Amino acid sequence: MQGKPLSIATACSRLRSRHLQFLDILGRTRNLRVTAEQMHVTQPAATKILLDLEEIFDARLFERLPREMRPTELGLFALGYAATALAGQSRFVDEFNALKQGGHGQLSIGAISGSAARLLTTAIAETQRRRPLLVLKVREQSSDQLIAWLGERKIDLMIGRFTDEAQQAHFQYERLSGETLQVVGGPHHPLRGIQGLEAGRLAHWPWLLYPESTALRKVSDDIFRAIGMTPTSGVMETQSFLFALESLRITDMLSLQPSALAERYVAKGLLSSIQVDVPRAMPDYGMLVRLGETPTPAAQAFMAVLRDVAEGRVEATPRQR
Repeated sequence: MQGKPLSIATACSRLRSRHLQFLDILGRTRNLRVTAEQMHVTQPAATKILLDLEEIFDARLFERLPREMRPTELGLFALGYAATALAGQSRFVDEFNALKQGGHGQLSIGAISGSAARLLTTAIAETQRRRPLLVLKVREQSSDQLIAWLGERKIDLMIGRFTDEAQQAHFQYERLSGETLQVVGGPHHPLRGIQGLEAGRLAHWPWLLYPESTALRKVSDDIFRAIGMTPTSGVMETQSFLFALESLRITDMLSLQPSALAERYVAKGLLSSIQVDVPRAMPDYGMLVRLGETPTPAAQAFMAVLRDVAEGRVEATPRQR
């Protein structure tokens, strides 16, 4: 269906929370009867809500099929908006109630591992000292997943990297720090302790790598190309560092890991550092927020702490009780 352009002001003035709730439920269930039951209305009333929505948008949002209600392309776009709007309303209510009860609200943060994790934990400790009633929710993932969550408003800010140039049109980036990599193996790896290893020797060992969509994997592939090395003894991919740690411990696999993360486990004897000369620089990482939006006061305060930690004005110290 192709009609006249949608008037944003008119559509938004007519949309109600009930419309958004209906879209969200129907998008998940693909069933009008089940949607009516979950909204505690009759099926004719649910049908009326759908017709009202299609009148507001002047477009068909769902195909009426025998066994399901299938979203059209415009319907999928509307479903994304509904999910984002409802998530924003939910966060607003939670934070408003917390502030009303004398708290400092809540903040959802996403972060990559490695150096960023160390900076994050220091920033959290300092934030808890300054704002003890602030509720912090932390999610650790790769930058590609974190950016998706940031766009969907599942997190308020992230510590990570761009993984695609197109993302720069939607998110604001502020550098925090750089990061290095190192080759590691299990605590009893045959290559541990050998000095002056040639990079080519590493090709004959199995490798544990991050998934192809991650920034760390892209850097790993660039390093392999730069030194003319292609792993020939098998590759395993995982996003989980804890799974990687256990796999490295019981196998002869090698892995490129952020130095700040790996060094802690090397010091504990859970990993061994493989002494080989490879390029080790990772792209800088930083704070990312949605472009064109003013972060919440809690987010702005936390970002200020992150800057202080990154610039060395705040250091990690044990909390006294």
